[in-house]
Amino acid sequence: MIQPSSTAPFGRFEEAWPAATRPGLLPEPVAAALEQWRGSESLGSVLVVDTDPEVADTAAFCAAYDVPLEASANCVVIAAKRGQDVTYAACVALATTRVDVNKAVRKHLGARKASFAPMDVAVTETGMEYGGISPVGLPEGWPLLIDEAVASAPHVLVGSGRRRGKLILPGSLLSQLPNAEVVAGLAG
Repeated sequence: MIQPSSTAPFGRFEEAWPAATRPGLLPEPVAAALEQWRGSESLGSVLVVDTDPEVADTAAFCAAYDVPLEASANCVVIAAKRGQDVTYAACVALATTRVDVNKAVRKHLGARKASFAPMDVAVTETGMEYGGISPVGLPEGWPLLIDEAVASAPHVLVGSGRRRGKLILPGSLLSQLPNAEVVAGLAG
């Protein structure tokens, strides 16, 4: 049964729904992660909006849907290397900042080198679409590093796992995701 639409805390969207009630708008990893939150009071705070995939990139999206850049957060996949070992992690930062990959992320992950993962690797490993990667539903065991500004935001807009659609949720909920850690100075 589809729940009635909700009101998004910002932006101009035709409709917003509790994300768990619209699994068809989400890729399997994101829908499964929301299912694990089933019964939690937090679940109702996660909204999904159906949007035009042609304007999925942050600046175009914010302009098209009247979303303040400071309410939008980006999730990027990082490949951290130490010797022959590669560890993948995800980092979430506000769209008005940049993840400090070379210092904060590299040091936090104990890597000799850290860089953005190639697009094909990020898509294959997460099961999500490039330009829509979400911190919700990441592969098991992946570190999820969240900038403190994201975690303290009343609500943030993040990818839904698809270019078509976004999730809106309290920033503090991201710190409840598996392997999540709020990191001071992750972005600047």
